[in-house]
Amino acid sequence: MPTAAISVESRRLPSPALRRFAWGVLVYSIAVILWGTLVRATGSGTGCGDHWPLCNGTVMQHSARVDTIIEFTHRITSGISTFAVVGLLVWTFMATVRGHLARVAAVASLVFILIEATLGALLVKLPSAQSGAPLHPAYLAIHLANTLLLLAALTLTAHLLCRSKGYLRGTVRLVAPFGAVVAVFVVMIVGVTGSLAALGDTLFPASSLSLALAQDFSSTAQWLVRWRWMHPTVAILASIFLIWLLVRAAKSNAHWDNRRLTKLVLGLLAAVYGLGALDVVLLAPIWLQVAHLLAANALWAGLVVLTARLTLVPREAR
Repeated sequence: MPTAAISVESRRLPSPALRRFAWGVLVYSIAVILWGTLVRATGSGTGCGDHWPLCNGTVMQHSARVDTIIEFTHRITSGISTFAVVGLLVWTFMATVRGHLARVAAVASLVFILIEATLGALLVKLPSAQSGAPLHPAYLAIHLANTLLLLAALTLTAHLLCRSKGYLRGTVRLVAPFGAVVAVFVVMIVGVTGSLAALGDTLFPASSLSLALAQDFSSTAQWLVRWRWMHPTVAILASIFLIWLLVRAAKSNAHWDNRRLTKLVLGLLAAVYGLGALDVVLLAPIWLQVAHLLAANALWAGLVVLTARLTLVPREAR
């Protein structure tokens, strides 16, 4: 692309209001996810019975129980999140030129949030894990994987709307190093194993750390309990890929200075591991589960932006 065309592209940043809205939708979506963790951790998933989208067959809840309030609040906030993503899609298409990569990310966000709603409905309609349903953990894992993809799409939408170059098809080249791609997928696996470990903590709580460890390696324990050790194991292995990616990002500054973002991701990584260790020692109290997931979601968003900076590289002016 000619130099003049690239300079024109650099001035086509969307309005600050759209960029703030895009990041706001991401933050709100993370808040909805955290509330969903509260639903799972408090056992409030059956607070609305097996009705969806209604709650206990009605819209208004009179003399509702605590679990009903928690579950119904999650449904309302999830619905608002869906409308917010639709609004982001429409605004992005109105405010950007044809070929803007943020449009692709916004469409992906809508697809993933519709899948999210479908999976949420299935989790309500299907027998719960408390009743011993064997497929519930599998659906929960798929739901979590889709949630991470949704957050990645929303993060990319906001990031691409803020880029001053390399956001149009034809002005960017794809550089996909194997390590960066592996790091993203490994983090997704860490998240999925974490959701299963958290479900095991909820269904089979332990009264002490020694008892929890004994349960983890007992041949007679439920598979969800024995699965709990898998999450920290995978997380430790994932740190190898993440550290490699962070070192590479810190050294790669051909188009952007990634050092500040690298430090932020490194700090979030330390926070996730620290909170994870406390989660094990303190036997997963609800507040700590929420804090751990908040740090993990922030790490995921930072990792997505860092990976985009490394793999979506602007073409050099000719």
